[in-house]
Amino acid sequence: MSSSLPAATDSRRWLTLVVVGLAQLMVVLDATVVNIALPSAQADLDFSDGQRQWIITAYSLAFGSLLLLGGRLSDLMGRKRTFIIGLIGFAIASALGGAAGSFELLVAARALQGVFGALLAPTALAVLTTTFVIPKERARAFGVFGAIAGAGGAVGLLLGGFLTEYLDWRWNLYINVFIAAIALVGALLFVPTIARSGPRPKLDLPGTVLVSGALFGLVYGFSNAETDGWDSPLTWGMLAGAAVLLIAFVLWQRRATHPLLPLSIVLDRNRGAAYISVLIAGAGMFGIFLFVTYYVQVTLGFSPIQTGLSFLPMIGMLVVAAQLGTNFLVPRFGPKIMVPAGMTLGVIGMILLTRLDESSSYVPHILVPLMILGTAMGTIMPASMQTATLGVDRQFAGVASAMVNTSQQVGGSIGTALLNTLAATAAADYLATHVPVTPEVGVQAAIQSYATAYWWGAGFFAFGAVLSALLFRRRSQGLSLSHDPSPAVSIDAEPVIAH
Repeated sequence: MSSSLPAATDSRRWLTLVVVGLAQLMVVLDATVVNIALPSAQADLDFSDGQRQWIITAYSLAFGSLLLLGGRLSDLMGRKRTFIIGLIGFAIASALGGAAGSFELLVAARALQGVFGALLAPTALAVLTTTFVIPKERARAFGVFGAIAGAGGAVGLLLGGFLTEYLDWRWNLYINVFIAAIALVGALLFVPTIARSGPRPKLDLPGTVLVSGALFGLVYGFSNAETDGWDSPLTWGMLAGAAVLLIAFVLWQRRATHPLLPLSIVLDRNRGAAYISVLIAGAGMFGIFLFVTYYVQVTLGFSPIQTGLSFLPMIGMLVVAAQLGTNFLVPRFGPKIMVPAGMTLGVIGMILLTRLDESSSYVPHILVPLMILGTAMGTIMPASMQTATLGVDRQFAGVASAMVNTSQQVGGSIGTALLNTLAATAAADYLATHVPVTPEVGVQAAIQSYATAYWWGAGFFAFGAVLSALLFRRRSQGLSLSHDPSPAVSIDAEPVIAH
């Protein structure tokens, strides 16, 4: 019997979506939830401003560099087993971080979170890919998942503000233990176990080492540029090393017997366009969170909880757009129309943010562009994520899913480093030409730096609009999102064993 039938007809598949959604939310929000807690953690553990960035970087380095390995392990070990290991590991790492009595232990715990996050994130998406095989239901599921992926950062800011202001900074880490516990019970009950048929493929160790090293160098290089500048030898050394390792990885994948990432996955025109779209959206999105947060807290004097609440309308629009897009618009128009449309909305939202000054009010000057940007992300992310995993053979669903997370992570690293550098340069140039430097001049320099970042963010989205319009195939030329011929539904696919 086809393996798709139990997955497709089992009513518990919607509970599976809730479980993987919880796991994805936990991983995505952890990239931002700690940001608001940093000043409190710094005062408590007494570490320097120079050390502070490692609380963020330790997570992103481990997460970003191990994503493809995590995705492949889920293919080899089985989705359910990998998912459960990821949940337990992430919960333990979060508990260690919450209880940390020193800076070193907190950094180690954050790195450990990144390791298990790299196992969990691609496995969650792969579970979704192989559970929902009816096209209409698949669209709904990816709409929810895409909304979570896009809104996770904003949810992190809201949750971080609430926990820091009303409880303690440590609860930004402890909260994961409770989320993971709920998801673990759900995984044991509702995530199906897949039995492997045929011989077990081997892990591509040389490929794993090469791509993990390349991704580490890439994320570290951009993180170092953010703190030490683009003239740092370490920045360019890491980026050059990453480029060499990436080339070596591609060459190795062409001849490997059991490739970690078959090149056909990323060279497919539609999937390649989807990965690039996620990367560009990730770069723009991190810029929104970073500079809008600075602006409302430093310039307008918002509290942490007010900052988090200010992003709520953006999350609401993102969720609405994701559901409307995946249920009605993507099946009708396809990613070739929807993704460029979302990118164009991103351009509009970013340009509106450039008009902010010290006298701007939340309504309408901040609210309107945030709602437009939420609509943009809700249009881009679900369509791109669904296309990125469409038609991939079941045995490579994990690593194809990992490429989505990798694209978002690398995009975020690039965006944060580039926009931070450009903003800092703009502020320095403004101060140099407005002497003497008074408090008013300092405020104007900050606003000028934010506006520079928003203009460049608009440029990212504009580039994404053109590129996605050119790369995505027309509906008649490629796979249709409303008619999924995925190998996951074939007669030879692996059978689902009862829970």
